Amino acid sequence: MMENNVDIKEQQPSYEHLLEVRNLKTSFFIPAGEVKSVDGTSFNVDKGKILGIVGESGSGKSVTAYSIMQILSYPGKIVGGSIKLEGRELVGLPEKELSKIRGGKISIIFQDPMTSLNPVYTIGNQLREAIMLHRRKQVPCKIKQVTKDENGKKVVTYVDGVKEVKPTRAEANARAIEMLQLVGINSPEKRLKQYPFEFSGGMLQRIMIAMALCCEPDLLIADEPTTALDVTIQAQILELIQDIQKKMGMAVILITHDLGVVAELCDEVIVMYGGKIVERGTADELFYNPKHEYTKGLLNSIPTNDNTNERLVPISGNAIDLLNLPDGCAFSPRCPHAMKVCLTKYPEEVDVNENHRCSCFMYVKEVLEEVKADIKNEKEVKKSTKQIIEEVTENA
Repeated sequence: MMENNVDIKEQQPSYEHLLEVRNLKTSFFIPAGEVKSVDGTSFNVDKGKILGIVGESGSGKSVTAYSIMQILSYPGKIVGGSIKLEGRELVGLPEKELSKIRGGKISIIFQDPMTSLNPVYTIGNQLREAIMLHRRKQVPCKIKQVTKDENGKKVVTYVDGVKEVKPTRAEANARAIEMLQLVGINSPEKRLKQYPFEFSGGMLQRIMIAMALCCEPDLLIADEPTTALDVTIQAQILELIQDIQKKMGMAVILITHDLGVVAELCDEVIVMYGGKIVERGTADELFYNPKHEYTKGLLNSIPTNDNTNERLVPISGNAIDLLNLPDGCAFSPRCPHAMKVCLTKYPEEVDVNENHRCSCFMYVKEVLEEVKADIKNEKEVKKSTKQIIEEVTENA
């Protein structure tokens, strides 16, 4: 029997997006000053969708992921903004509550599986630990309720309810075997007794994926999951993530610097530079209609079927120094088309269309030039129409 102070499964609150990030600011405080790794980032992730975050090293991709997971190490700190999962605020949540969300609601696949797994514990031990720590099953129970009747006497009744219990070791072991089978590792019973050094890089990454998915999270963050893997293994890992995402219906945030991966997998793409989002939109919009000069530079620097005989054009200049950010656009020192206004003011995010937004003065300039051209053409049309009317009037 259970007392009436036991938590009963509550009705989930209504929310518009699975994950809502608003004006997120994350900084690292070092002796040299404040490093603004993420500076005012906002985006949404919906259930069943894949969001891609791209950008070169140091753009703030991984720090954004660690901020969502609340696993920033000293001297990193979230200094502003909001992160909501299913309408629940995560920023400022006690560690005890966060530990229930990590693994259970949100999981992450780290970049390097070689260093993410403990070398002195077996694979089975590490998988079982994750399952027993984060996975819960609901079992029916009787909940004791104490009320008073009209005469003030206590009346004890028992109602049907549910409680959450941890899985047993045998259940956790069975779940671990099931997940290893799901990610394509043969002889899972044997593999549970082996140590990380007995596996290849590709198999270790599959184990990391199994560990991240063993509690069926609503959101999976894949932080460059194909780093240090050869091309054929990369394709297998990405296909595996996509297949499992479709089967489980979960949302995925895919962090990568490989634009080919983004084009193939992602529903929506965010381009980051200097801790800010410079452009966002659907994969088709960003690849076929890029508007920010940094996005254009990324696309020009990768080989395609159309430029096999041409020399690739890299982005000029050096990576940005986050300790000495310019007053205006962070990309302006490297931008070949930078204007004076780019050096002094940061461009606001503007709509290209309903599925595409960017923060670039060059795009604003293009729009103004198109508007001027349209006005000029409209005046010429009016002028020619007036001339035709005059000619017709004279001939009449």
